Amino acid sequence: MPRLIYNTASTFNGFIADDDHSLEWLFAAPGGESGGEEFDRFLDGVGALVMGSSTYEWILAHENLLEHPEKWSAFYGARSAWVFTSRALPAVPGADIRFVSGEPATHWGDVASSAGAADVWIVGGGDLVGQFFDAGLLDEIRVSFAPAVLPSGKPLLPRRIGADVLELVDVRRNGAFAEVVYRVTRS
Repeated sequence: MPRLIYNTASTFNGFIADDDHSLEWLFAAPGGESGGEEFDRFLDGVGALVMGSSTYEWILAHENLLEHPEKWSAFYGARSAWVFTSRALPAVPGADIRFVSGEPATHWGDVASSAGAADVWIVGGGDLVGQFFDAGLLDEIRVSFAPAVLPSGKPLLPRRIGADVLELVDVRRNGAFAEVVYRVTRS
């Protein structure tokens, strides 16, 4: 069974996007555009992606993917992407994107199967991650804290998750970012 990993960047004060779902604050940080070698290694171990509709829509608009669908495969490769949404969204031409709705646990078997032996990356957003956590499916949280602060925005993970279920397994510096990795333990 693949691991389900939430890997994201956050402002120093815990926001993954601004109030308009934008990540421009991230791309302004040194190294924020690429993620670095550590992120490339992480991505090599990913077989499928999961994201919420706001994350998908932002990526679609930011990369102008309907006009330049080749950008999707240049970054995500041939991995299947599962977009959790309650409304109809356009698909990136040629990409393996599956639009689903409902509880994450309902779709986990199909998502995991599409990843094969590799991991599943929850690209965002925080509430979707929280739903996977609530269902007991989240295995790891990786946060790269950027040298940026926003007055408000979309929270990193809008749930109460205590130290009793988070085990710190790594801390490292990646350029201007500080990355922490926590294993989610089960009782």
